[in-house]
Formats: sequence, structure tokens, C-alpha cells
Amino acid sequence: MERQVYDRMAELDQRHWWYRARRKVLAALIERVARPAPGARILEVGCGTGHNFPMLEQFGTVDAIEVDPAAREMAERRLGRAIGSAPLPALDGVADGSFDMIGSFDVIEHIADDAAALAGIARCLKPGGKFVMTVPAHQWMWSAHDVVNHHQRRYSKSGLEALFRASPLKLEKMGYLNSLLLPVAIAARAAGKVTGKDDGDDTLPPAPLNAALEKVFAQEARLIGRVPLPPGLSLWAVASSGT
Repeated sequence: MERQVYDRMAELDQRHWWYRARRKVLAALIERVARPAPGARILEVGCGTGHNFPMLEQFGTVDAIEVDPAAREMAERRLGRAIGSAPLPALDGVADGSFDMIGSFDVIEHIADDAAALAGIARCLKPGGKFVMTVPAHQWMWSAHDVVNHHQRRYSKSGLEALFRASPLKLEKMGYLNSLLLPVAIAARAAGKVTGKDDGDDTLPPAPLNAALEKVFAQEARLIGRVPLPPGLSLWAVASSGT
């Protein structure tokens, strides 16, 4: 990703509605669908600035990998220990079969060979271990945001299912998230293209709007994994390694 993306993440990851609400939704997804055993060993691949650590630590002991040096330094301060730097798909230095759960949240879309990435993750999971991921949905939603973030692709539901079918992982459940705000996002991106302001801007909205967007997105924590959500801005999947 561009340097400015990591800098913006460090600036906003505790305040921006998207980060705050997504952590609530991910916590519900992990608790409801992945269901790691108490004291699980957890690896976050592509942890960025480490803003997910407190959420993940509810479920076990967290280790992490981040390739960007500045983001990794901040994440290490938050975690209180060293973080790995081995990139996907190889994850060199991560022992085979060493984690009960691996999370990769809006990361796989950055990897040119996503099939190899899933194979690398599968290698690092214990038998029966769980992989939890999110990726951006709908190639027709492609915008300057994807360009700035160096995305290789956005995913369709059928495309993500096919990716798992060809991988060593067994897809257990998948669905959409950030569904309630999809109409707002479509309108905003259409307006940006019309006005020529499709620049990938992700600045903090005014406080009342920021709070309202967080409240709407966070409502999905009550639904995710329980009922299928309509098409949304992102897809999630939970898969398991072989037993």
C-alpha cells in the first residue's frame, strides 16, 4: 500500500467509524462462527498498525505479521513484543501447524497469487484450525480507493468460493458485511466520478456523521453469522484446515 495509507491508518484507527465498527463485527463473527477454544494461538497476517489486537486478544494469545516497517513498529508497541515481517504467500519462518486461528482482514486482495496465499496460511494452521478473512466485494465497485491501496482485485461471492475450492482449506461459511451502508457507498462513489473527486479520500467525517455511520455498521454485529446479510461492501469467510 502507499505510505500515506499506513499513515492515515495510524492516525484514524481508533476514531474512524469504519475501523471501530468493523472490530465489533469481526469480534461477533469470530465468537459466533470461528469459535476458537480458550487460550487459542492466533496469528494476524497483515496486522497494519495493530489496531485489531485488543479485539483478537479476547480469544487467545496473539502474534502478528506486517511487512511495512513503520506500521510494524507501531504494532509492536501496541502488542509489546516483536512482530514478524515475512510476507504472503510463503510466510517464511512461521512453523507448520502452529496456530489455532489465523486472521487476515482486507489483506488477501493485495496478494498477486491469492491461491498461493491461502496455501501458505493453510500450512501454518493446526489440524482443524480456522482461517477468518475479509476482502472487498464487487469488481464494479472499483475506485481510486482500490488503486491507492494497491488492490489486485475485488471479489465476487462465486469467485471467493472457487478460490477456496481450489485451496487446501475447507470453506465452512461465508457472507457479506458492511451491507447496510452499501447504498450510501454506491451513491458516494457515483457522485465522486461525476464530480471528478474519485480520489480515494478516507478522511474522518464530521463527528455526528462519523458516529452515525459507526452505529449503522456496528448493527451488523448482531446479525453476522446468524442470518445472511444482503450484498455489502465486503465479503467474509471462515474456513478450516484438514483434520
